[in-house]
This record gives sequence, structure tokens and C-alpha cells, in this order.
Amino acid sequence: MTCAVFCIGTELSRGELVNTNATWLADQLTTAGFDVIENVVVPDDFEAIESTLERLGRTVKLIVTTGGLGPTTDDFTSEAVARTLGVPFVRSEEALSQIRQRFQRAGRTMSPSNEKQAYFPEDARILPNRVGSAPGFSVMIGKAIAFFLPGVPREMMQMFDAQVLPAIRGMAAHNSFQIRLQTYGVPESVVGEKLSDVERLFPGVTLGYRAHWPEIEVKVLAQGDLPAAEELCKAATTAVRERLGSAIFGDGEMTFASVVGAALRQRGETLALAESCTGGLLGAKLTAEPGASDFLLVDAVTYSNLAKTKFLGVDEEILRAHGAVSAEVAMAMAEGVRREAQASIGLAITGIAGPEGGTDAKPVGLVFIAIAAASGTRVIEKRFVGDRQQIQLFSAYAAMKMLLDGADIARQEPA
Repeated sequence: MTCAVFCIGTELSRGELVNTNATWLADQLTTAGFDVIENVVVPDDFEAIESTLERLGRTVKLIVTTGGLGPTTDDFTSEAVARTLGVPFVRSEEALSQIRQRFQRAGRTMSPSNEKQAYFPEDARILPNRVGSAPGFSVMIGKAIAFFLPGVPREMMQMFDAQVLPAIRGMAAHNSFQIRLQTYGVPESVVGEKLSDVERLFPGVTLGYRAHWPEIEVKVLAQGDLPAAEELCKAATTAVRERLGSAIFGDGEMTFASVVGAALRQRGETLALAESCTGGLLGAKLTAEPGASDFLLVDAVTYSNLAKTKFLGVDEEILRAHGAVSAEVAMAMAEGVRREAQASIGLAITGIAGPEGGTDAKPVGLVFIAIAAASGTRVIEKRFVGDRQQIQLFSAYAAMKMLLDGADIARQEPA
């Protein structure tokens, strides 16, 4: 079953926004058993939208489109679809009522411009939007069934999962099986080298990679008769696991932060953080996952020396003797935040994220991460290469890796 992902928006065609919708939709459709043969982006332009829809309606069986359903003057996807089909562009009183009710529940008055979101091609099937104001819709275009969803990722994902996927699942060939593995700590090039012979050893298996650095996802896809495809995929996945070993931290939708949080909960530990160069990034990563309140007590962003002494009890003499970016200060920060929060674990990060502030002795990218527990305190030194955001991200991940390493981390040998 061939399909295409069609994204509409001048901000996408110009590269002003990263098109995450296309990547997410193509992945979901492939996982569901569809053959995604095209990924198209056009600007907010009537002619471009209409010509693309006419072409896709002749070449694929399914079109999933995002964008151009909002209240502004450049949102005219619905009208373009009506023109493509040669049908009237009509208002849905039911959809208009739902839009008004959403504004009322939010305690807001609906502006007249939002009324345009209630207009659709005649006889379109309307798809309610449970998390936003713009409904979607579906129509037949040529030989293809076409779904039109908002461009806001959160709204698009919810509508696809709740309304589109149940409607199209029966159309899929169901001749493929996929397993997704999540890795951290090994560069993408090394991952590829370690897995270079898997496709040869398992004919019918295709490996795919998606880097959302520093995590790398490995997709193992097998095609054929479904029971046989599942068996083949699992056999190939076993080979992948053997080659990548401990670099694999989870599968499916798992994130590194979610695995770290689960480990802390399982071990019954409580955590207090003291961040300097990362500015709260580590805490943001951990609290982005549900259940962080089970273990995280405090995240103190102690950027200045004064904050380190006042809130963490770091001795001024240590700061004067060694400087804020040092193993000694990192250890004092971890011990201080653990003591003040009465947590079982204290973890601290201090470093030079750049682009300025480095010296020959302490260059940009130098980071110290310390972890304090009842059994003692351990510190590691890292030298990361990259821009400011990369160094901050690498630091947060290295800290999470320390937390994942085990309960008695203070007794481990330095990395």
C-alpha cells in the first residue's frame, strides 16, 4: 500500500522550521505497514498545493497532509482541496460550535478569524481536534484517501493516533515487522560499522538509523509473510544486540532520561542536583519524563560562586584555590546539595560551555561531574568538543550515565 506524506507551509519550504512532522509521520506509517514512497513539502501557494494533490492522487493510495488549517491569511489548505476537487467550500456548523466551545472552556473569546477553520470541501469527513482549535478532515482525491491534519506537532500526533491510524490500519499490507532499539555512547559511524554485516546475514532485513544526538535509534525491519517476518526480525535484532552490547539502553519509545528515572525509582533512591554550566538542562531532561517526582528532590542552578557558597555550602577557600571549574568544587557541590536536600544521591556539574572563558589549562569543553552518596564521592573529568549547546547536552548525558551506572557509584573507578 503506497502512501505519501505531504507537508504544507512556506516556513518549511524555506527551511525556517525543521520539518519534524514529516519524519514522525513517515516512521509511523512505515511501522503500520505502509510503503512511504514520497515526502513532499510545498509553500502556502494554491497552485503548488493543487498540482501536488492531483499528482499524488494518481500515484499513491494514501496521502497524509499537515499544515495550512489555521486562522491566518496564509492558511488555505481546505480551500485549495475544494478547488482541486471542484466542489463548494462550505461551513460546518458542528465544527464551528466545537471551536467556539473550546474557546469558552479556555475562558477566551473566539475571534472572527477562527471561523475560517470551520470551512471544508463539501462532503468532507471532519476530524475533531481534541487538543487544538483547527479540525482536520479527509476526502478522496483520485484513487487516494487523503487526510488533512494541523501543522502543530502535538495536535497532529494526537489526531493521527486517535483518528487516522484506526481508519487506515486495515489498508496496510501487514507484511513487515519492525523493532526499534535506542543507543547511547557510541557514534553513529561506529554503530554502522558494527552492524555492517547484519543485512547480508539476514536477507529480507533492512536496518535504518535515526540520530537525535547523542542518542541513536536503530530500526530493524523485516518484510515478508508476517509470522516469518517477525521471526526474522527478532533473529536479526538478537545479532544487533550482540554487536552493540551495553550501548543499547532501551527499545521502542524509550528515552535515556526515562531509563535513568526508572533505575532510580527501582533502586529507591532520591536525587538532588546542582548544575552550573548546564543551567538546569539535566533537571529538564529528567522532569520531561513522567514520574520524576518519585526521585528528584531539588535542582539547584548555582551559576555564580556566591550561589555555590550560599546555597550549597561550598567553602570559599576551595573556590579560591581550585577555581569554580575543578574536581574539588564539583565534589563539594554534589556533597552540599545532597546534604541540604537530604537526598540519597547528590550530583553536580561544573564546566566551561563556551564559546568564551577557556584557557590553556582549562579549555572550553572541560567539565567535571561529581556524584555523592553515603559511601563516598566520585568525580569524573570530561573534555567535550562542540558548540555551547552541544557541550551542555553532552554534559547532561554524561551525568545521566553516571546515575544509571548503579547504586554504589561512589565506589566505582573514575571513567
